[in-house]
Amino acid sequence: MKPVVLCGGEGSRLRPLTYYFQKTMIPIGRGQKPLLEYILMHLKAHGFEEAVLLVGYKGEQVVNYFGDGDRVGMRLTYVWDREDAKGTCGALLNALRENAFAMDDTLLIYYGDILTNLSLSELVEQHAREKAIATLAVSPRYQLPVGVATIENNRVTEMREKPFININVTIGLLILEAKALAYAENASDIMSDLIPRLIEKKEKVAAYVTEAFWYDVGSTEKYEKLTHDIVEKYLEGLHQTSH
Repeated sequence: MKPVVLCGGEGSRLRPLTYYFQKTMIPIGRGQKPLLEYILMHLKAHGFEEAVLLVGYKGEQVVNYFGDGDRVGMRLTYVWDREDAKGTCGALLNALRENAFAMDDTLLIYYGDILTNLSLSELVEQHAREKAIATLAVSPRYQLPVGVATIENNRVTEMREKPFININVTIGLLILEAKALAYAENASDIMSDLIPRLIEKKEKVAAYVTEAFWYDVGSTEKYEKLTHDIVEKYLEGLHQTSH
């Protein structure tokens, strides 16, 4: 199984920060380590010794910081996006053409703006057990970013500020059999294009439902609310996790 981290996006929702930083390199926590370092720590904590990083916009920052991976104790290889490779599907197809992996490989795909401490080992085990072409990590609830009013006869009878709702949301982490990329021609996005195609073609797409911590750092608002305490509580112990 090959971990593949998507590190090529321009991070438009994180502007103006991403005018200066690659979004995976924005500093978090008291130690001000790059976001990507926590992702790689997570992979290493579950026994992965190598990863493929798909880089593009400001990718030099990623390569200059992580190099061959000695800094994090992993073997890192890089595939640069091509101008004609559109979106996350295009990045994967480009990596396939560059022989970063083969069609018979299994890929653990990690979006580069996601923080989580979910059990990658359990995710891998479930994917193998289900014999699925793809397994999506899913959280069973989501916190709305706005307040919600209950209204009866034009009267507000209840007010809930940023409540959690019971809805299955994907969290930017999935396992994909590389052979699924046979369906990816002319597709742009993994989640909105490729996965629906797999479902339409009656391929088995499984869900790994987890209550684990996860956090999408993909917007300036979310980044501002990512406190040092959150990072310390959920992520600083990753290097102590055993496979």
